[in-house]
Amino acid sequence: MSKIVSEVEAANAEYVSNFGDKGNLPLPPGRHFAILTCMDARLDPAKYAGLAEGDAHVIRNAGGRASDDAIRSLVISYKLLGTREWFVIHHTDCGMELFTSEIMGDLLSGSLKTASVDSSGWHDSNAGGGTNDGKFISWLTFKDNAKSVVEDVQRIRSNSMVPKDIPIYGYIYDCKTGKLVEVPEATKAGKAS
Repeated sequence: MSKIVSEVEAANAEYVSNFGDKGNLPLPPGRHFAILTCMDARLDPAKYAGLAEGDAHVIRNAGGRASDDAIRSLVISYKLLGTREWFVIHHTDCGMELFTSEIMGDLLSGSLKTASVDSSGWHDSNAGGGTNDGKFISWLTFKDNAKSVVEDVQRIRSNSMVPKDIPIYGYIYDCKTGKLVEVPEATKAGKAS
């Protein structure tokens, strides 16, 4: 067993010992909202948004992007579980700003090993065993953080499955300060009608 597995199992045992009545939490989120945000390990939506277990849905992916799957989750969150407000929260210093879909496709062609980056760009071990499948995926990278928040809010707002009366707010989490900074153009695009 790896050290990580042992640590996770020990942490879970501690969590279980203090679980209390959390097993009685209802299925719908108690505060009736959802957050779409990045998977970055530096982000803790429970802390930056003041959440307790059972409060809200948190949907995470690389970049916090409004992918088809993220929209699927938001629609389920609303349609079946009653959320009434949504937040799209990207963050500063996001890894999705550091590469393009073309770069990712090329790196995967070289090998499936972890790539490295330095001042001259991304490098692959080219150890073989790569695949060209990555060249056919849009990796949803971006160069302008605020613009990507606006694009994601607009993509969600324009989806035919999203009710017009759900407000969608756009923010950027500042990794240096912990502050949520509103992207006014995104919030304007996500205004409920």
